[in-house]
Parts: sequence; C-alpha cells; structure tokens
Amino acid sequence: MKPEKIIIIGASGSGKSTVARQLSAWWDIPVVHLDKLSWKEGWIRASNEEFDSLVEQELAKDKWIMDGNFPRTLKRRMDACDTVIYLDYPLWFCIFRVLKRVIKNYGKPRPDMNPGCPEKFDPGFLKRIWNFNRERRDNYYRYIAEQKDTNIIILRNQKECDRFLTSVRSEMK
Repeated sequence: MKPEKIIIIGASGSGKSTVARQLSAWWDIPVVHLDKLSWKEGWIRASNEEFDSLVEQELAKDKWIMDGNFPRTLKRRMDACDTVIYLDYPLWFCIFRVLKRVIKNYGKPRPDMNPGCPEKFDPGFLKRIWNFNRERRDNYYRYIAEQKDTNIIILRNQKECDRFLTSVRSEMK
C-alpha cells in the first residue's frame, strides 16, 4: 500500500527536502516543508503557537509529506503519519552538503524556504548539525520504537537512499 502521510527527518543537509520532492512527484502527494512554516520573510521565526497551528492544519489533511525536524512537534507528527523516513547519515557528510548548498544558493532562497530567506553562511548552523546526534538521535530512535503501526525506513547513507528511491520508482512501473 502506498503511504499517504510521511515524515522525513534527519540532520540538516541529509537530503530531506530532495527526497520529499522526489516522492511527491512520483506519488502525487503535496510536500510540507516545515522550514517554510517556521520562517517568515526576512528570517523572522513564527511563534510556537503559530507554527504549531500551521502544523496541525497540515496534519488534518488527507495526504502529505513533511520534511523537517522541529523536535517540539516531532512526537505529534510521528503519531499522525503512516511512514517515517529517517536519514541517519554521517554528520560530516551533512556538513559537506550544507556547505555545498550555501555555495550554490548563497544570497537567494532555496525552493524549500520562503521568499526573503536567502541562503547564508552561519557557523552556528554548522555547529547544530555537528551536535545533532548528541542532542536528538536518542529521542528520534525512542519515538520510532514507540510507533506500532507505522512503516519505519532508516537510511544510513546516500547509497541506501538511492537504493530506496530506485525501489520506489521501480514499483511504479
């Protein structure tokens, strides 16, 4: 059975938005980029109440692919989804990809961000990626272990992700 409510989690730079866009195109399921809900034009952060309300509005829909972490709402999103895709990649790889992304998109917003949120170099952001596993990984695996009727897909590197995407694509033929 094709999933209809999917969350994609993992460190920044792991490829959550890219995977979300590919699955969206193949399965005709809209993508909800949590960064777009969290950041308003000019890098203004939405309040917790505003963000939570927007997340709930999206969760109420019939189909969605949500990419992003936002630990405060992760348990709620996990409870609402039918599939969790966790991109549990080496952090050095994620940092490399973020640096590549900054170089490619510097000064302009990425497709998964709101207008007025141009890509920038932020050393603090790199530090958060480096600390991702220490600060979040245990909770992610604990939440995953609590999911009973949820399809769990853990991909530990790009090769595993490519194989997964190839298998999804071949199932569609």
